Amino acid sequence: MSSASRNNSVDNRLDAVFHALGDRTRRALLARLAKRPAMITELAHPFAMSLPAVSRHIRVLEDAGLVTRAVDGRMHRCSLNPKPFKAIDGWLIHYRQYWEENLAALAQYVESGQDS
Repeated sequence: MSSASRNNSVDNRLDAVFHALGDRTRRALLARLAKRPAMITELAHPFAMSLPAVSRHIRVLEDAGLVTRAVDGRMHRCSLNPKPFKAIDGWLIHYRQYWEENLAALAQYVESGQDS
């Protein structure tokens, strides 16, 4: 695989993950799955939406690789897949250095007691 297509693949995965995380219901579903795997009916319980609507949210999370679903007959058990969060962390690391440097400069300025 060429470098350009590998970068495109990584970008596509990040796009899918950020899209999935861009919805508060999906973030709430992930928070519940971070505690333990659950069935769709369990996940739907606290939300004022139908099972098909929750299932659509789970499908977006699955497409992003954030959730895996095991199907046994009519039972759909969902689990959190932490792997895509590593990709996000890898992307954020470049920006973390920027913020740490700026916060350090701000702290130094505040501690010096200088007024502009």
